[in-house]
Amino acid sequence: MATSKEELLNKLSECVLEMEDEEVVDVAEEYIEAGYPALDGIMEGLVDGMNKASELFEEEEYFVTDILLCSDAMYAGLEVLRPYLPDEEEQAAKPVAVIGVVEGDTHDIGKNLVKIMMETAGFEMHDLGRDVPAEEFVNQAEALKAQLVCISTLMTTTMSGMEDIIELLKERGIRDNVKVMVGGSPVSKKYADDIGADGYSVNAVEAVRVAKELVDIA
Repeated sequence: MATSKEELLNKLSECVLEMEDEEVVDVAEEYIEAGYPALDGIMEGLVDGMNKASELFEEEEYFVTDILLCSDAMYAGLEVLRPYLPDEEEQAAKPVAVIGVVEGDTHDIGKNLVKIMMETAGFEMHDLGRDVPAEEFVNQAEALKAQLVCISTLMTTTMSGMEDIIELLKERGIRDNVKVMVGGSPVSKKYADDIGADGYSVNAVEAVRVAKELVDIA
């Protein structure tokens, strides 16, 4: 008997949650062969699984490594489903964000996690990597007409790099066009306010909520 759409969506979600990056490909192929719409498979299947993983992360039942493995499964499923998206779904304007770790810091697990969560939430993410000079953040924000700049650091010694980026955005005259969000273990809400950042988050789940508020998407 053919598997129903709902059963396949549940399976896609479960594969992501259970980090099954090989099985998810089989399920995604079965879903497409059955003639179901790719967008539903992505949103109600893969993204649903990633959202459930985020909840477990928030409840401290899943750890960073688990989330990264869940995202591997989600991307494996996306590879199969994305080519079947109607053109207009692919073209739908997404808020553009650049993300990176400040110059002098090479800790990027937190940044990677935020990037994954924000992609899942519908942002177009441009990852600058780690140890990124202030000028690179600003150049990319300007070139991509980004609505959001996300800056991370895990070291107190490199925190001042966040302020440098905000000052440089002002110098270039684009500070009003872009929201700046900061995070990382040494960063506090007070520090974010002091340097004039628009948003601050404690963890990746919170980062998505803050980012959506900043660019005003539901």
